[in-house]
Amino acid sequence: MAMTNLRDLYVDQLRDLYSAEQQMLVALPKMIAAATDPKLRKKFQNHQVETREQANRLMQIFDDLGLTPSGHHCRGMEGLLLEGDEVLQRRGQIPPEVLDAALICSAQRVEHYEMAGYGCVRTFADMLGLDKHSKLLQQTLDEEGHADHVLTNVAEKRVNKEAEARE
Repeated sequence: MAMTNLRDLYVDQLRDLYSAEQQMLVALPKMIAAATDPKLRKKFQNHQVETREQANRLMQIFDDLGLTPSGHHCRGMEGLLLEGDEVLQRRGQIPPEVLDAALICSAQRVEHYEMAGYGCVRTFADMLGLDKHSKLLQQTLDEEGHADHVLTNVAEKRVNKEAEARE
């Protein structure tokens, strides 16, 4: 697709985010299975449900635009998830407490990447006068920010302390 104006960029970035969410739906079950901390596992399970809803919101936007989300692969998310897979491949070699801390690191990188993307498209939607889209995108942006905050709390209150105690 040619990218000659802000609307084209908006659609391109929406497709990127849709691809990212689809990749997350594949990655989250692996993260859930690897997490040993019960609160961390529950957080990943909750985020899996949110991720499905986020993908559905993007589909609502594509339906409204009369377009499909296909034709784009998010290489940024692919790279972040490959780094996370490197951690998962070392499972069994890393103490469980340290693995949980590493999973949080990987998950927060993903959250920050998604927040940047959703912030951009929300701004584009605002500029294009797509108020309904803007509200849907802001809802997802808020969820991603909340997920990051919850991960920080789990890390600081428990997981990082448990990993530190391994010394």
